Amino acid sequence: MKLSSRGRGCCAGGTRERGPPPRSPFVHHLRLSPLQKAKIAFMTLTLFPIRLFFAAFMMLLAWPFAFIASMGSDEQELEKPLSWWRKIVDVLLKAIMRMMWLAGGFHWINVKGRRALPAEAAILTVAPHSSYFDAIPVTMTFASIVMKAESKDIPVWGTLIKYIRPVFVSRSDQDSRRKTVEEIKRRAQSDGKWPQIMIFPEGTCTNRSCLITFKPGAFIPGVPVQPVVLRYPNKLDTITWTWQGPGAFEILWLTLCQFHNSVEIEFLPVYIPSEEERKNPVLYANNVRRVMAEALGVSVTDYTFEDCQLALAEGQLRLPSDTCLLEFAKLVRSLGLKPETLEDDLDKYAASAMKIKKEKVDLKEFSAYLEFPVSHTLESMFALFDENEDGIIDVREFVIALSVVCKPSKTLETIQLAFQLYQSESGTITEEDLAHILKTAMGVSQINVTHLFRAVDEEEKGKITYDDFYTFAELHPHFAEDYLYADQMGAESSLETSSLSAPNGICTDFSPDSTEDKNKPLQKKLN
Repeated sequence: MKLSSRGRGCCAGGTRERGPPPRSPFVHHLRLSPLQKAKIAFMTLTLFPIRLFFAAFMMLLAWPFAFIASMGSDEQELEKPLSWWRKIVDVLLKAIMRMMWLAGGFHWINVKGRRALPAEAAILTVAPHSSYFDAIPVTMTFASIVMKAESKDIPVWGTLIKYIRPVFVSRSDQDSRRKTVEEIKRRAQSDGKWPQIMIFPEGTCTNRSCLITFKPGAFIPGVPVQPVVLRYPNKLDTITWTWQGPGAFEILWLTLCQFHNSVEIEFLPVYIPSEEERKNPVLYANNVRRVMAEALGVSVTDYTFEDCQLALAEGQLRLPSDTCLLEFAKLVRSLGLKPETLEDDLDKYAASAMKIKKEKVDLKEFSAYLEFPVSHTLESMFALFDENEDGIIDVREFVIALSVVCKPSKTLETIQLAFQLYQSESGTITEEDLAHILKTAMGVSQINVTHLFRAVDEEEKGKITYDDFYTFAELHPHFAEDYLYADQMGAESSLETSSLSAPNGICTDFSPDSTEDKNKPLQKKLN
């Protein structure tokens, strides 16, 4: 696999609108100068505890109002205009929530554009989603949101959530996603009787440097939506909460230690879908995303939350932030390989590659090997492995990359498969073979494995078996950090990671799996 300076390499990032997208939208590096550290230390001892107490107090103050207003509310009453006393409670709660954000340093909130009426746009799509501070527009509008059903049981917070009449998604109910979409359709088609629904279509938090793939759930009803874009124009970005970077409490602490925090909320014109977009929610989502990216002045990329899971999988080989495997995973999806059959496909392709051995193939042969016709997507995938740009590739590299995508946390299984592909008749591989294996498994253009190979090859034979490597890995479970990252990848590539059982963010994903467009064409990379 390669990284090409001409743009054909696998970090090209997919569909591009305004220059290349970031290497990884799921990583946020926060570097503080000595002066900033001193300022934060001072604020920690002075302003931080006051702000934290006041913000918590305002949330507790809001609870009884939300509790009283939520008592006895049935569905028919919710579809009627608010009674006079509920309007008063609504104003009071909005004022209390505004005071809570004021306590957090958001002294003023810059709002641009006009918020559409519920009858004009029943759904508000908000992006980029980068932090739990994105709850600011929720508390300003009291629009309904899609939340996990478990959220309503959280003390205090659950009562506030129930007040805004959310649509709950239950993880225990296998049919919950379909029911959620039906409920959103019902509310969206009620001619403004229900409150607007605010949805974060990215489904997880990013670093705001691009817009990742929008989940189609918000667009399945086929009704007009109003795009809403968020900006945090602060000199020091303490807001962003991604899977690699500062944790949730650290973000809260650093943000409350800033004297002032800026946020901009812009309501864009209502987007009315065409007939084709109503029938195709993926197309509808992509077109709305493009409009929002234009307003933000950022690129769009076809990365998804599933790519985030791949990038931060807790295997022994953690992928660097500039890995090409994110692009490869996107191409695998676009090609039409289905997740539920991917392991079977891997076994089939591995068996074929072992028969081919070291023979390289051209694009036409690669197409026959995969049993897919030549397309833009297939050409893009072929280009990832065409390291010398001579029109031929080694299919063993494809198998290794597919194994990582298929089983990202099972490093040794991938390496065992790679040994089977590369080993000689005596069952050994050389240092050059190990370099090819690990370079492909990590999705980088170059890697120095000399230190690692010599550590495994204790008898200095110049060749090793899988048993040698397995024994070494058992004794040194952190061999990548000790022998690979330390040499050429730096500390940034070995950050602490979180277990990704679900996206971080406000709005949980509810898009049915069947809406994914498996065969959509991909734009050809630039040469």
